[in-house]
Amino acid sequence: MKATRTARHWFIAGALSAGMFALLTPLTAQAAPEQSTLDEVRFGVPPWPGITVKSEVASQLLETLGYSTRQRELAVSVILNGLAQRDLEVYLAGWYPQERDMLAPLLEDGSIIEIVNNVPSAITGIAVNDEAWQAGVRSITDLDKHADSFDSRIFGIEAGSGINDAVLNVIDEDRFGLGDWQLQESSASAMLAQVGQKIDAGEWAAFIGWQPHWMNVAYDMHYLEDVDDSGAAQLEGHVATVVRSDLAEQDPNLARFFEQFVVGSEIQSQWVNAYSRDERRADDVASEWIAEHQDVIAEWLDGVTTLEGESAMDAVRAQL
Repeated sequence: MKATRTARHWFIAGALSAGMFALLTPLTAQAAPEQSTLDEVRFGVPPWPGITVKSEVASQLLETLGYSTRQRELAVSVILNGLAQRDLEVYLAGWYPQERDMLAPLLEDGSIIEIVNNVPSAITGIAVNDEAWQAGVRSITDLDKHADSFDSRIFGIEAGSGINDAVLNVIDEDRFGLGDWQLQESSASAMLAQVGQKIDAGEWAAFIGWQPHWMNVAYDMHYLEDVDDSGAAQLEGHVATVVRSDLAEQDPNLARFFEQFVVGSEIQSQWVNAYSRDERRADDVASEWIAEHQDVIAEWLDGVTTLEGESAMDAVRAQL
């Protein structure tokens, strides 16, 4: 569990060092928000790099407005139960379609709600490096035409993952000529290491890719087009912000902030690259990014106030 920090922590450190659709459920009116009633904002954070930094960015901004924050690293099932029981306020990682079945019962009974897609477009699918793409491998149907260049192999991630299963189904059914291909399952880190070696050597590689992730920043890669509903070549989704259902009633100002906190895949991929691949501290990544992207911050804080009712963006600028 992460200890609560003071509101000034990140801006003092960050400023000195630096110098993912429309709303799903509109929670607040566009009028000036009412005075807050929540002093502490508790985040449920699974141990995933992108969500770790995203929760840190939101926490640092909220602390500047006078809130206390707490980030609790928990399994997704525990987080969702915590939101339903009012032990947590927000979860920034409602991945679709992967978590649809977990979220559906709690959404239906009204104990949680989704307020925005903070990453409107998330993709999982088969990707290839730029050498293969430039040679004409643009669709899943192109793979077998170049089987020798790929060694008839797709580098996969952990066994049992949804995208692995979709690829295995295509292989088992001998679709697109891939019946004699192999899906090499391994951990995500091992898969990325192997793909990185292939790319560095100028060799071709077909592999399971997803965004947001640092691979999209580090590798010159492309996602293959799908040609049917198999979901193997490309499975599109999004990442939703999930909150306790009474958040707007308890704190309309806070609800407005989260409604406007739309990150997008490119930004989150940059965060993951800095935190996971460059091995920097999440709070340093967050504070530096905030200091350097005031235009984006202004959109997130439009109409939001501090706990004292002052302009949130003015408070951010004052700290910088």
